[in-house]
Amino acid sequence: MKNLVNFKTLVLAFGMFSGLVAAQKINSSNVKTTVSGTSTLHEWSMTSTSGTFSGNVSGNAIQDITYKMGSKTLKSGKGPMDSNAYKAIEADKYPNITFTAASVNMGKGTMTGKLTVTNVTKTITLPVNVTKNGNSYTVWGQTSIKMTDYGITPPAFMMNTVKTGNEITITVNAVAN
Repeated sequence: MKNLVNFKTLVLAFGMFSGLVAAQKINSSNVKTTVSGTSTLHEWSMTSTSGTFSGNVSGNAIQDITYKMGSKTLKSGKGPMDSNAYKAIEADKYPNITFTAASVNMGKGTMTGKLTVTNVTKTITLPVNVTKNGNSYTVWGQTSIKMTDYGITPPAFMMNTVKTGNEITITVNAVAN
């Protein structure tokens, strides 16, 4: 009988300990995203400081990653350029850009997930750096994509004399706790 009581105590203690090491949910609205590219006139960039990032920390990995940014939160500081970009990505029809991934390990590595721009979703792999500082996690990643892969015609203006290059670079820096 004494062994049965000890076994039950051990099982109960293990169950409580398991609850203590459960995944830590992290969230952030402290996300900076920069999209940059070239044109026949000059290099350009647009930045958003509005976006969300969430995931579950378990051991040495962040799992169930979700990133979401409003298309119209990207700003260049030049109204006509912003308007051309919003028109090209059909921001009124597709108001969000999203990325989801199953997991990423701490440190430098790669993350594979699904990027959705307009109504097109593609699997991408990007280099990332994930660091922990106390209860805070910083996820930094950068990749290049082609606009045409997402059904976007690169913007042109001034009667097509200035054309945007097809390849753009996306840089994301999220700090979550």
